[in-house]
Amino acid sequence: MNLLKSILHNIGVVFVGFAIAYVGTIVDSFLGISAFGPSLVKAAGLLLVLFGFLIRVWATFHFYAHQMRVISLKPQKTLITSGPYRFSRNPLYLGGNVFIFFGAALLFGSPTALLATAIHIPLMDRFIRREEKQLERVFGRAWVEYRKQVRRWL
Repeated sequence: MNLLKSILHNIGVVFVGFAIAYVGTIVDSFLGISAFGPSLVKAAGLLLVLFGFLIRVWATFHFYAHQMRVISLKPQKTLITSGPYRFSRNPLYLGGNVFIFFGAALLFGSPTALLATAIHIPLMDRFIRREEKQLERVFGRAWVEYRKQVRRWL
């Protein structure tokens, strides 16, 4: 059940990535910017989307396995350090905001979508830093030790 829930939860993130890339193509057209589209670039884009989706499913599965919500306005009660969280403190953001969004931009051949994704990554990093302060307040020493061992992104 958790696997199905994880897959369904993350299909929406792929749609958001595709929507951003599609809007990027509209802006490109309006500005007279040519799309790029060599087959190798599109293949790389598809692989990034698939890889990002799989990372998000894996990370989401770990949330559900710990009876946690992926999207929550309240602080979480468990610090997850297993699964993809052994390699990145933020596999959900990495899979979606980086891999899926960049992959969709490449797949659609949109320079504007690539730029929009690149611009939003530092904004996400700022958001993550704020989340990390909350995690340190809630989990204290356990968070500090985890933060020393695992990188924020990769």
